[in-house]
Amino acid sequence: MPKVKLTDRFVGCCTVYVRVKLVAGGVAVNAVVSPWFVRARPVALGSAYNGASFAGLVFSPLWVFAIALMGLPAAAGAIGIVTAVVVGVLAARFFARTPAAMGLAPDGDSPDGPAASVTSPRAQPRPGGALWRDFGFITLAGASALSLFAQIGLITHLYSLLVPALGKEWAGLVMGIGTGAGMCGRTLVGALMPAGADRRLVACISYAVQICGSLVLIAAAGSQVPLLLLGVLLFGVGIGNVTSMPPLIAQVEFVKDDVPRVVALVVAIGQATYAFAPAAFGLIREFAAQDGGAAPYVFACAALVYALAIGALLIGRTNSARV
Repeated sequence: MPKVKLTDRFVGCCTVYVRVKLVAGGVAVNAVVSPWFVRARPVALGSAYNGASFAGLVFSPLWVFAIALMGLPAAAGAIGIVTAVVVGVLAARFFARTPAAMGLAPDGDSPDGPAASVTSPRAQPRPGGALWRDFGFITLAGASALSLFAQIGLITHLYSLLVPALGKEWAGLVMGIGTGAGMCGRTLVGALMPAGADRRLVACISYAVQICGSLVLIAAAGSQVPLLLLGVLLFGVGIGNVTSMPPLIAQVEFVKDDVPRVVALVVAIGQATYAFAPAAFGLIREFAAQDGGAAPYVFACAALVYALAIGALLIGRTNSARV
């Protein structure tokens, strides 16, 4: 069996991390944060998601080091055991306890005061199959799936598209800068978004910034380094909001008891959609290469899909009796 290069191991570990984080992170993080924060949920979710992103920056090189030191089976076993123990302790000590069980209220409010709520007064329960016929849910799930499709598709191929102009080392560094921009963008949205803001519009603005980033990458023509850096920075600013905004929109548009189911279904639909994104963008590169350059087509496709996601959010906003 041929020896696997260390760089290939690194890429594989990063890919696994991204998939697990996107699939399970949205549901798990929202379930942990929701009982404790209502009005402050945008900030809390942003912080929690950023913790997951930061852990990815730490764990990816840790996986590489552990595999190089112990081999894949031993490294997987060691990290698996440590992860299970740490998560078990945290779950028993913190996650399993609700504010009510501790005599507390969300957001640090007085337990004797009125319950905090940001849910729209027009939100109605959507039990069973009624949720699948709800236009607000359909457009939210569609927008989330489209944005994830565009984001995962572009990110999967972005590194290799940057290498010809920047080289392997600098391309890797720029990808890291994009991740950092995503963490900053998510933090800013959580901290600055007004309590009564139309969260669909906030998500649309974030997607629009990523479209601008894609267009700047097209303008860079694969050789203008300053434009490449600006494009990655603009695209990166919205990376975090793609996963954090749908739960925040659901919090406002659906009654409290429906929110966990809405978030879980939106994440599941997104997973089923973005799983095909790397292959779809790869086919675009394959066919576009015949015209002498694939990068502009990849960036244009991402911009187009983001535009469709914006359309879905706006249609849901104007046609749904929620805002």
